[in-house]
Amino acid sequence: MRFTPQFLEELRARLPVSEVVGKRVKLKKAGREWKGLSPFQQEKTPSFTVNDQKGFYHDFSSGQHGNIFDFVMQTEGVTFPEAVERLASMAGMAIPAASPDAARHEQRRRTLHDVMELTTKFFADTLASRNGAKARGYLADRGISPATQLQFRMGYAPPDRFALKEHLGAQGISTEDMVEAGLLVSGEDKPVPFDRFRDRVMFPITDARGRVIAFGGRALEKDVPAKYLNSPETPLFHKGDNLYNLFTARQAAHDGAQLIVVEGYVDVIAMVTSGFPGAVAPLGTALTENQLALLWKMVDEPILCFDGDRAGQKAAYRAADIALPQLKPGKSLRIALLPEGQDPDDLARSGGRAAIEDVISAARPLADMIWSREIEGGNFDTPERRAALEARIGELTNGIRDEVVRRYYRQDLQERLQRNFAPEGGRGGYGGGFGRGNFGGGRGGESPRQFAPRGP
Repeated sequence: MRFTPQFLEELRARLPVSEVVGKRVKLKKAGREWKGLSPFQQEKTPSFTVNDQKGFYHDFSSGQHGNIFDFVMQTEGVTFPEAVERLASMAGMAIPAASPDAARHEQRRRTLHDVMELTTKFFADTLASRNGAKARGYLADRGISPATQLQFRMGYAPPDRFALKEHLGAQGISTEDMVEAGLLVSGEDKPVPFDRFRDRVMFPITDARGRVIAFGGRALEKDVPAKYLNSPETPLFHKGDNLYNLFTARQAAHDGAQLIVVEGYVDVIAMVTSGFPGAVAPLGTALTENQLALLWKMVDEPILCFDGDRAGQKAAYRAADIALPQLKPGKSLRIALLPEGQDPDDLARSGGRAAIEDVISAARPLADMIWSREIEGGNFDTPERRAALEARIGELTNGIRDEVVRRYYRQDLQERLQRNFAPEGGRGGYGGGFGRGNFGGGRGGESPRQFAPRGP
């Protein structure tokens, strides 16, 4: 088989059906779907629909139905391999070299998925057992109910070095499979592989199809090297390409929920249980370009909601620097900062949904945050300093790859420069209230949080 299921799934994930069909059919948004005239026969009233969430099109006039591969084959009269090659070119993906090992590799992935599912059940059963009393107590203290634990398939890894290894071994799973799935620690200096996760509350991480591909574990003891421990990179899991709660958040976003990025597992759970089902989190890293691409596939303007401390502000700045080069027409971010010293879990427990809504409603555009970062705490009372500010802003906008977005960012930031530094009524210099460092950059409507000055 030339094309592995993994490759075809990735191709479908990169190319929404509406994008492929839209090259031949003029589509208009109709609720959650797209509608247009049939490409297969003449009609006056549109009966052709496209559903990106389901990954299919349907033509009521002719009965034709299929995915992106079917559409290219039917409209361009090509074979399946030719359709795949054309779509791969459209998506910018290299065609994988034919390999006799491809089928065996895909079977290997299916085996590892089975191993992860057995492991998830073991951790969940352990949490519910007498051995999980300490973990249940921790979760109760964090306000995570038994129903929520079931919803997120949470579990507990017992402290024994070989508990999971022995359990899976009894199910016929080989040590090699456990190691490859990232469940055991092994190496030349470790002659006997042992459980990677021990005495930790476990958070299963799923892929876009809801299959468990990795775990995050929260230590229950204080004197451990890492409070949170994630699975290593495996054939199933690449942490920079996934998001916690992606599977359910994608459906929630399709149903109209706001897509909100927070910092950790417990933050996501707090947001979901407070009525924000579109919450996701990176997996122990700063937001990556691939994760940003995942977000933009779901919504045009996801909201980044960071903790209200200096680390949260730095995370916002890092996200802005990653996003700027990637911006496209209609695709951006909004930034919200929580009250200082609080994370989403703290805020949900102290103020509930209303308190979170206040923060989310105060989220500001990315351009506001960029401007605020560049001018806060600065002294621009000389032409040279104002010129240096303009040069820094020029460097930032030059990094935007899309020509149209780059032009509008230059225009927006240039207008801010002129509005705040041009002489008014004989009074020149730095004015407009920016010395007070409002997040909105002097546009009114103060945010409950302010961004700290940019570091030297």
